[in-house]
Amino acid sequence: MSAETLRHVVILRHAKSDRPPVDDHERPLAKRGRKDAPVAGRWLARSGITLDLALCSTAARCRETWELAAPELSERPRTSYEERLYEASPGELIAVLNEVSDEVHNLLLIGHNPGIQGLVDILASEAEEDALARFHRGFPTSAIAVLTLNGSWQDVEPGAGRLIAFWAPHA
Repeated sequence: MSAETLRHVVILRHAKSDRPPVDDHERPLAKRGRKDAPVAGRWLARSGITLDLALCSTAARCRETWELAAPELSERPRTSYEERLYEASPGELIAVLNEVSDEVHNLLLIGHNPGIQGLVDILASEAEEDALARFHRGFPTSAIAVLTLNGSWQDVEPGAGRLIAFWAPHA
């Protein structure tokens, strides 16, 4: 990637989900998830990153996480619900990132493990030491990873980012 434009990709794992007898895609948040999602939203608000676009998995637990986190932001970004984020591999997530318009400087991706943890691991060629240490403890529900990228979204590839922050509500 070229050093033209600094971008942020903020990756939020959905909040803790319940396990009722429904299809996996339709699983709602558990009580703890409904408490943690707004806390994640408050962390995002304090991060100082103004989000231009939120890409959210169509799974119920991701949509509900975003519905509870978004009101905590001073300005809600445009939101797109993306079926391809559900059960996506890191490579599939990179393909989605490659399609983002370069008008977007700061992107939020709300998705699932193990794909999003793999994405952070693959993208981050460099990291702030404390963020890397926290990330290596796992990517729990409601956790947030922030990476910086330089250049165009079309150029996002393995090793293109720097992990600058990692936060989890119960860490």
